[in-house]
Amino acid sequence: MAFRSREMMKKIMKKIGGEKNLAPGVKESLEKCIPNSKVVMGRAHRGIFAGRHILFGNRVSEDGGNKSRRCWKPNVQEKRLFSYILDRHIRVKVTTHALRCIDKAGGIDEYLLKTPYHKMDTEMGLFWKAKIEKMYEELGEMEVVFFSPEDEAKFEEGFKELKLAERAARRDSRRQMYGGSGKQKQIEERRAGGEGGDNGSHRDAPEQLVANS
Repeated sequence: MAFRSREMMKKIMKKIGGEKNLAPGVKESLEKCIPNSKVVMGRAHRGIFAGRHILFGNRVSEDGGNKSRRCWKPNVQEKRLFSYILDRHIRVKVTTHALRCIDKAGGIDEYLLKTPYHKMDTEMGLFWKAKIEKMYEELGEMEVVFFSPEDEAKFEEGFKELKLAERAARRDSRRQMYGGSGKQKQIEERRAGGEGGDNGSHRDAPEQLVANS
């Protein structure tokens, strides 16, 4: 389960897309904080565990004090956490301790930005932290434009019209899918034919009576 920092750095750089996608000074801090060798459980590489890993110890019996080896595994949950910087949900495996830390920080973005690199002892945590820092720096360099209340009201009206158009398009597609099926057409044709046949029989009845008379 031991891994080397060089292999870990190569994987992180490969996922990010190269050193040019890193913020200045991030690579140096990564090299300082990543240990040369460290024992981390295998599935911790694919989640955010916040320092919680598998522990080993002894199970002691009450009667004779006999010891037997056992292990304690962390409570891992698969959650969907919303990232405001990425503007989407992230599906990630986290421990309950990591969830409490994320709630205390105010979100997954704040947790990744506030947590130092030497505490991010998993590959996925380091990758997301470097990516969020790079995007946060790009957002800081972007120009901010403020709109007047009239423009905001126009935007809201445009969004409402788009929503109404989407609902109307969905309604039409459903009608075409379910309303235009072959079975329903056959039923309608049978109904129309039955009504026509009934009307014809009623019309022919008085003529037959007149002829008989």
